[in-house]
Amino acid sequence: MESTSTDRAVDGRVPLSGALREPAWLSVAALRLMPQRELTVSFECRTSGLRRHYFSGPLLLEVLRAAGPLFDADERKDRLRFLVSVLGHDGHRAVLSWGEIDPEFGNTAALLAVSMDCRDLDEEGPHLVVPGDRCGGRHISRIAEIKVCADDRLWR
Repeated sequence: MESTSTDRAVDGRVPLSGALREPAWLSVAALRLMPQRELTVSFECRTSGLRRHYFSGPLLLEVLRAAGPLFDADERKDRLRFLVSVLGHDGHRAVLSWGEIDPEFGNTAALLAVSMDCRDLDEEGPHLVVPGDRCGGRHISRIAEIKVCADDRLWR
């Protein structure tokens, strides 16, 4: 992974930045090299009804762990101070707590999908998929940036 700056997605690569030892630029190709998880997710929306999609890609948690979050690993609850912000090209933003995706706490299998319904997402980039969300409220297509922050420093 290459180092990152404050820029948003460039040439299909997404910056992963913030409170990390190894900020990086993520590409769909790089995400495919990581262990893949497969999920079938249902979205039930009032306006469009029930929709079901099949996604594959690495767990968001594994991508973040590879970048080395800056919490104290010896203090189990220290990670609960961390938030993950995922911004889409359309301005849609989802924020997840570290505790929500950590297996010792919420254990939500949030995914950085590299394929949807067996269609590669190379051209549009990875999607954030949060299973269990009604109507895909935190589904972010065409991710522009991923930022890890501690406490109130999310938007700085």
